[in-house]
Amino acid sequence: MKKPVFMKGNEAVIEGAIAAGCKAVLGYPITPSTEGLEYAVKRMRQIGGIAKQMESEAAVSHALYGAGAVGIRAMTITSGPGFNWMHDAVDYMATSEVPTNIIDIMRGGPALGNIAPSQSDVRSAKGGANGDYRTIILAPSSVQNLADFTFLAFELADKWRNPVFVLGDGMLGQMKETLILPEPITELPEKPWRLSGAKNRPPNKFIPFDLNPAGLEAINKKLDRKYNQIKETEIRYEAINIKKPDILVVAFGLVARIIKSVIKEAEKENLSIGLIRPITLWPFPDEVINQAAERTNKILVVEMNMGQIVDDVRLAVNGKTPVKFYGRAGGLITTTEEITEKIKEVLNIVKGEVQR
Repeated sequence: MKKPVFMKGNEAVIEGAIAAGCKAVLGYPITPSTEGLEYAVKRMRQIGGIAKQMESEAAVSHALYGAGAVGIRAMTITSGPGFNWMHDAVDYMATSEVPTNIIDIMRGGPALGNIAPSQSDVRSAKGGANGDYRTIILAPSSVQNLADFTFLAFELADKWRNPVFVLGDGMLGQMKETLILPEPITELPEKPWRLSGAKNRPPNKFIPFDLNPAGLEAINKKLDRKYNQIKETEIRYEAINIKKPDILVVAFGLVARIIKSVIKEAEKENLSIGLIRPITLWPFPDEVINQAAERTNKILVVEMNMGQIVDDVRLAVNGKTPVKFYGRAGGLITTTEEITEKIKEVLNIVKGEVQR
């Protein structure tokens, strides 16, 4: 069994990538993710890969397009505004079915924002460029998750030939925790579609665009069939105490960890709190939330923003019960005390009794 290591989240991302066969880390420094690129310079040199600071975030995304097209497992690690600028080529990669992996260590927004931890980039991840493309979005809640989900992102990107985003809260990138590094893969999957010369075969191409409306619609429909397959097979979530809780909380990332502490404390007051933690923000775990809504009449969404998955939850619940929201924004981290107070407010607790 592998020995645990003590490592910062930004560094764990790079170790997860190396285990997945990544040979290129391309980036542009931005707090709170810069240590990832710095660490990659040392580690890529050790394994014979490359780590390069590009001239801009837009250049990063186009370089990832090129690396993915020739079959190289490449990635970047960025934050907030840099993540937005990297969308310059994301829709091209999605439409061309070129895999890539972008790690976003989220910081406070909007606009330039600040360098404090947040969950401000979900909307950007779900549609930061034009068109009907989709990206798989993973939401870690620990340093272990950052390593594991970076590894998983490469697997999913190649499996579906699609961009994959890992959205980590800024705190996760900066904090240190004990983790077990993923086992390195021994060989990469075959990629007969990659650009590798055209000796004795027709050339592969990555220009599926068609200015003819009917042709462009056919491309969109082809991609949509793939996205529906992803929705059927790649939904991931964690569920705790959802059989018949007094209240169901939906939260992702660092906030979900805080909710787990709230659940433990609430047990001392005979208060039953359920938790659904979406691990994939897309595809979203609609069905499990819908089913859970049948077993409680109180649902609270908690986020470190002003509500970027709350509409997804409301759509999933489909009117079965009201969905309340509590959030802190601008880089402020919600506390167990604040969440507990909000839960009691939603439950309308009077003299220690839950008003069901």
